[in-house]
Amino acid sequence: MADVEIKFEREGLDGIVAVSTYLIDAMKRFGVRTEEDCVLAEKVHFCAVQVTQGSEKLSPLTADETEYFKVHGHTKHERLACQAVIEEAGEIAVMTKEKKEATETKEETNASDDYRKAFEEMPLEKQIANLVRLEAIALGETVSFITNSPFMIFEKLGDVMAEFGLKVEKEAKAASRPKEHAKKTSTGEPGSKKKGKEASTTPTDKP
Repeated sequence: MADVEIKFEREGLDGIVAVSTYLIDAMKRFGVRTEEDCVLAEKVHFCAVQVTQGSEKLSPLTADETEYFKVHGHTKHERLACQAVIEEAGEIAVMTKEKKEATETKEETNASDDYRKAFEEMPLEKQIANLVRLEAIALGETVSFITNSPFMIFEKLGDVMAEFGLKVEKEAKAASRPKEHAKKTSTGEPGSKKKGKEASTTPTDKP
């Protein structure tokens, strides 16, 4: 059996992927996103993760990983998801980094509470004036939407180009893979023992 049970601990997600899957691809298939996309050409990475179980089932450190961790420091079993590929079946657990959005959301909530409190303390006439202003803004956005709606037809053009775009993306992804992995197989899937096997993912939320 060339399948791997993978778990994303922070997100409470788990499911099945195939051997030869990159960690970054497994993350994307489960809806786990990094703060930003890596810029492989400039060796800029945002995909560092902690492999808390099954690190021995991954490919060895690449030259890019060695260089990155030399500069940024390296904790035990830490990997770059865009460089690490699953080479053996079994179980793997991954702990992603905490995202900054959580802090920003808390700040936005505090700002909303402050605004609500300030609104409640306003005199009645100022409350009414604020509500009228907000309604005017909403009406303006509605008119703008109606005015620009004919341009939505161009979205259909994007659908026509989607298949072509996927092909280009696949070729670009293959070209960006680590040099160490490109030598292992002509399919661009290092460690794969069954050519053409697709990863099947069945993510399930866990409380």
